[in-house]
Amino acid sequence: MDGLRQKAVRILDMLTVRYPGARCELDFNSPFELLVAVILSAQCTDKRVNAVTDKLFEIANTPEDFAKMPQEELEGYIRSCGFFRTKAAAIINTGRDILTKYGGKVPDNLKDLTALRGVGIKTAKVVLNNVYDQPVIAADTHVFRTARRLGLSNAKTPDAVSADLENLIPDNYKRDCHHLLIFHGRYCCKSQKPLCGECPVIGGCSFNGKC
Repeated sequence: MDGLRQKAVRILDMLTVRYPGARCELDFNSPFELLVAVILSAQCTDKRVNAVTDKLFEIANTPEDFAKMPQEELEGYIRSCGFFRTKAAAIINTGRDILTKYGGKVPDNLKDLTALRGVGIKTAKVVLNNVYDQPVIAADTHVFRTARRLGLSNAKTPDAVSADLENLIPDNYKRDCHHLLIFHGRYCCKSQKPLCGECPVIGGCSFNGKC
């Protein structure tokens, strides 16, 4: 195991101790509900998405439900999530694609998931990781920031950071890596005011208090 991989393992071990309950904080009861929630989560907090889906999923929670829902109606339910027109179109089209191309079942592989209208690599990997237990690492804004600050990737885009991490992190750590880096970015290594004095992995940080 090379030096950078050893560093990554040490960091993940420390984050496991710090965040023993790290998990997906979006509420869902089916693969499709998670897919909808992740689409809604773009530029929006998980707390806000959960508040919206708590009511939305009582009205519609299957590909069939959304495929036949008028876009203006869906926009009304999700308006507070931001970019509601784009997200409503994505959810409706995704529901239709799943019905017509995949028999109503959310695909379990990256190629088919990203073929759905409105589903990018990050969204697909969140579903694969949380629903199908696949060892993939999605890079949202928190993972992108923390991985770069910790020197685990120098890539310039979230998808490239995701690829770097999947090449670097040992298989037995991949399932939890995404959640641990999200929790660290959300609760400690914040974008504007990182809590460096509380950081359990400050010794491995390239910024080390200079963010």
